[in-house]
Amino acid sequence: MAFFDRVLQPPSYGWKNINDELITPSTRQLFSELLSRMNVFRTRKNWSAAIGWIWVACLVPFMVVFFVNYFSWWLLAAMLLYGMFVMSTHGTIWYHRYCTHRSYKFANKFWRFFTQNLVVKVIPEEIYVVSHHVHHAKSDEPGDPYNAHAGFLYCFLADTNHQPIAKDLTERDYLRTTKLLNHTGIIMNSYRQYQKWGSVTNPLFLVIHWVLNWSFWGTAFYLIGGPGLVCALFSGAMLWVLSVRTFNYQGHGGGRDKRKDGVDFNRKDMSINQSRPGLLGGEWHNNHHLYPSSARAGFLPHQIDNAWIYIYLLYKIGAVSSYHNFRKQFYRDHYLPSKNAVN
Repeated sequence: MAFFDRVLQPPSYGWKNINDELITPSTRQLFSELLSRMNVFRTRKNWSAAIGWIWVACLVPFMVVFFVNYFSWWLLAAMLLYGMFVMSTHGTIWYHRYCTHRSYKFANKFWRFFTQNLVVKVIPEEIYVVSHHVHHAKSDEPGDPYNAHAGFLYCFLADTNHQPIAKDLTERDYLRTTKLLNHTGIIMNSYRQYQKWGSVTNPLFLVIHWVLNWSFWGTAFYLIGGPGLVCALFSGAMLWVLSVRTFNYQGHGGGRDKRKDGVDFNRKDMSINQSRPGLLGGEWHNNHHLYPSSARAGFLPHQIDNAWIYIYLLYKIGAVSSYHNFRKQFYRDHYLPSKNAVN
């Protein structure tokens, strides 16, 4: 069994049947799996699967207080701008292009820390990174942790049901897993600690990081605009962390082939380029699947890439030491041959 076949904890309903066909669980099975994996009283190893929804629960009061006590149209605009633009762009810059694909390198640890904490923290690096490597290795196939063919809820609940790492990795496989994260700056467990906690991330480190991050941004937002702005922007963070759970379902056509000639040049999976996530967060998804390690995914003139703009600006001031940009290869190998074939 290949490493990416065994690095994630399989759900109780399994990835595929005896005929190697994708298992599509029922709604009841999905929620049963969710509740089982969030039960930290059954086993402490469930902490990493539960933490994402614990953070969402902590954000709910901010949204309630915002709408009850502080609602205004400009604060609503600030919430939407922060959640759908700032948080989306940061997710692409940090989790996607740096943590997972190492498409660029920071010149030093300060700029890595600065970029990591540009926004309110709502996703643990481990949950995103390891599973996303599996997603690329098995895209739209059984074992893809957010396989759109299995339905919306399969993707929406994936961070708990499908994305945590396996709890029975050998020491060799565990060390291979840590290598996927050793550039991110997180404090990692030893193999003995992993056997106790079931994660690469040290739970105490993550909790301290979370408290400090939220405290900093809560204070900063309060000084800028008072409690109303705090509630609005933390609500924006919740809006993003819920919406990002829907992205791969939509970004892979909802399980249907929505690829368009002259737009989606990668034909190895069902990924598609969409204007909304592209313009808001630089996530031109089909382009990304074509060149996963590219720090730029907006290759065509109309494909504005905010994440690339940030990375390139850091490069110009010396904060990023190097990056990969496959725009020339895209034009040479895909866009121009397609255009010439039409003509």
